[in-house]
Amino acid sequence: MLQEAAITATPDVLPAASPKSQKAPSQLERWVGLQATTASRHAAALRPFTRDEFGTHPWSPSDGHLEAVNGLTADLRRQAAKLAQQVAQASAEAQQNPNPRSLGRLLAAKGAMTAAVRRTEDLWNFYLELFGQRQSPFGPMLLACDRIALDCYQWVYTGLGRAKPIPAPGPFCFMETGFGPLTYRRFVPIPKLGRRPNPFPLIQLPHHRLANPWTLGAVLHESAHNLQSDLGLWLAVPLAIARRLLRAGLPPTIAKVWARWHAETWADLVAVLLGGPEIVASLMDVTAQIPSRTQRFDARGVHPTPYLRILINLELLRRMGFQNRAAELRQAWTGLYNAPPPGWIPKAVLETFPQASALVVDTIVFQPSRQLGGKSLIQAFRFEARDQTMIEEAARRLAASRDPGIVPAIFLIGAARHAADRRWASPDVITRNFYRALVRR
Repeated sequence: MLQEAAITATPDVLPAASPKSQKAPSQLERWVGLQATTASRHAAALRPFTRDEFGTHPWSPSDGHLEAVNGLTADLRRQAAKLAQQVAQASAEAQQNPNPRSLGRLLAAKGAMTAAVRRTEDLWNFYLELFGQRQSPFGPMLLACDRIALDCYQWVYTGLGRAKPIPAPGPFCFMETGFGPLTYRRFVPIPKLGRRPNPFPLIQLPHHRLANPWTLGAVLHESAHNLQSDLGLWLAVPLAIARRLLRAGLPPTIAKVWARWHAETWADLVAVLLGGPEIVASLMDVTAQIPSRTQRFDARGVHPTPYLRILINLELLRRMGFQNRAAELRQAWTGLYNAPPPGWIPKAVLETFPQASALVVDTIVFQPSRQLGGKSLIQAFRFEARDQTMIEEAARRLAASRDPGIVPAIFLIGAARHAADRRWASPDVITRNFYRALVRR
């Protein structure tokens, strides 16, 4: 349970008890006097989070996460304390001379104080809810996802051509209702924080994904979004895509479409580079909907049309050396869907897709960049046949309730998927052993 907030209040400024011969304070006088006490207690209640108040388990928020949030709220808390002093001063003046002018100043100071408290509490409550989840039964599951997300960073940063410190704090996962996962990138202002910059990557995961770990390719995808941002590639990637397509003679309208898709395409491809073929199968869980949803083009969408999205990832899988697996997945995908009806996807997008898809995959994955220290993504890190062998062995061990051994955290999603696909054990057994293997690290 959370520790009780320490409230440091100034003494009430109500007049001392009056002798019976003196006139008792009016209701207005009592109200005016109480405002200073209330304001000071409001300010004191906006305290920083303290170490261990969310527990001392491995899945509790780290000191780094707590410090980052306390730093984010520090100036708001100082502002609230300053405004509380102004309320106290206005209250004292109004008690001495309760005229319309002094009462107006009190109301104005009280209004400014209330607004500051509300802004601070909105931000404070956002993280209170996130951190509080680590005291629930979902804490170990979220820790497992944290470790997978951090593993993504370690794999990428250790393979760069130029040494870069891994940004801190690391990604922090939380559970939310809704169908799809999402992420809030580091230092990007978000509405839930009053447009203030989020101090560390947040990865939102629906409960049903946590309950089915073979669908958690989303953790790799959302981590990749944060990697693109932290590596300074958020603006460089769409520019490189547009230039490559235009140099190849493709129409500007097509280059614009693919540049708009840059972030989701990057995240998909990096997830496959980290997790291998099983991540494409996990992505199919998300994109396989009724044809009218999967095969319709969205002129303003930032995601590639879902029907095409899988084919983009299969292009990478083929170039990574997994031709047979790519062919199997393609056969499964085309078994679910016929060609899209005329008009659902613009003719120009369909006709240029094979060439554009190959060029975009090559640009993102196989071309060197300054931000990667002169390396390409495929040179910095790549999933190989030996990694797939490791995943399959880990899948057998998970199904048999055995320690999966020294296997990277990012590979355990594929291992759970491989075991579930082949029904080597019940879903409950696979899920329990997946989380046990990650939490006990």
